[in-house]
Amino acid sequence: MTAEGATGADEDLTEYDAIIVGAGFAGATVARELAERGGRRVIVLEARDHIGGNAYDRFDDAGVLIHQYGPHIFHTTDDRVFGYLSRFTEWNGYSHEVLANVHGQYLPVPFNKRSLRIAFGEERGNQLIAKLIARFGDEKKVPISELRKESDPDLVEIADYVWENVFLHYTTKQWGKNADEIDVSVTARVPVFISEDSRYFTDPHQGLPTDGYTRVFERLLDHPGITVRTGVDARGVLDVSTPGRVLVAGRPYAGTIVYTGPLDELFGNRFGRLPYRSLDFVFETYPVDRYQPKGTINFTVSEAYTRITEFKHMTRQVLPGRTTIVREYSRPYDPDAGMDPYYPEVNEEVQRMHARYKELAAALPSFHPLGRLAEYRYYNMDATVANALALADELLKESK
Repeated sequence: MTAEGATGADEDLTEYDAIIVGAGFAGATVARELAERGGRRVIVLEARDHIGGNAYDRFDDAGVLIHQYGPHIFHTTDDRVFGYLSRFTEWNGYSHEVLANVHGQYLPVPFNKRSLRIAFGEERGNQLIAKLIARFGDEKKVPISELRKESDPDLVEIADYVWENVFLHYTTKQWGKNADEIDVSVTARVPVFISEDSRYFTDPHQGLPTDGYTRVFERLLDHPGITVRTGVDARGVLDVSTPGRVLVAGRPYAGTIVYTGPLDELFGNRFGRLPYRSLDFVFETYPVDRYQPKGTINFTVSEAYTRITEFKHMTRQVLPGRTTIVREYSRPYDPDAGMDPYYPEVNEEVQRMHARYKELAAALPSFHPLGRLAEYRYYNMDATVANALALADELLKESK
């Protein structure tokens, strides 16, 4: 990997075999594969002043390793993805647990047997657990939409409790919608987990990179065939104003372009802006060993923020007498206010708009949208890497 920094005025980007826009998991993975397996000369253009995308982490003034864009916990069932990333890092074995603060009580999320005993008391909680097991079996996940169809009022009560105290207010804060505006398909997925397992994820592979995510990206991009330029907005480099043609810095380009940014912005918002939810992060450092009992606390019935994350739980740093937390506030996305897009606000009308942008992109030669922004779809990190590996396989196969 050559030194980072903006492209020079005399640098001819068309000399590269591939241009990758974005240095997050999607872009970095494709760049490494094309350079390493395909022998391609690759340049990665990143608009931010750092690599790593939203998984970027850094040490704050207190020495705490923080996730700049909110907590990222890696988890996967995909052996190929886990094996691939394990080339570039070891893992700390952290298993994420989340608690919901419900009127001062901490309930494990997803809602499980332990949550039932805390919410309803030991005796009644065990009675409800027995009913759930008798009806659905042990170690099962039951959507609250299914519980609400039951004839037993106790099972319906469980669903109503979870809806009101764990899901409803949290989701309205997160998406800025009233209860009747929340898509039914979302509520249908809210589960009650008939288990003592309080892990947020049950995937066989999970944890954080032992040296942090940024080091993973540094190693991914550390290849003689890869050049990285940060602080470069691709919209000032790629000209897609003529249908079916891409100019790179004003010159025709015959190589491969992998684009991981928003398509609407690339095409000048021709059909309108795609809506997102954004996030505000407020970091605070305290002179204590621990601020809260678990890594993430969701505030499901109170507070303007959605959750608090304490990083030392996740990174397993040993730093006596100091810890850093982050409070998250959900906001409507406004690119003119310098906000970052996080969660697509998908509906039928918006999907039609995105489809029109996809058509424009599909008409461009050797142009490949990849990742959550370009595809206007939320992906976990492992799915992003899996998709990047699949695209690299396809591109390398085509060149043989």
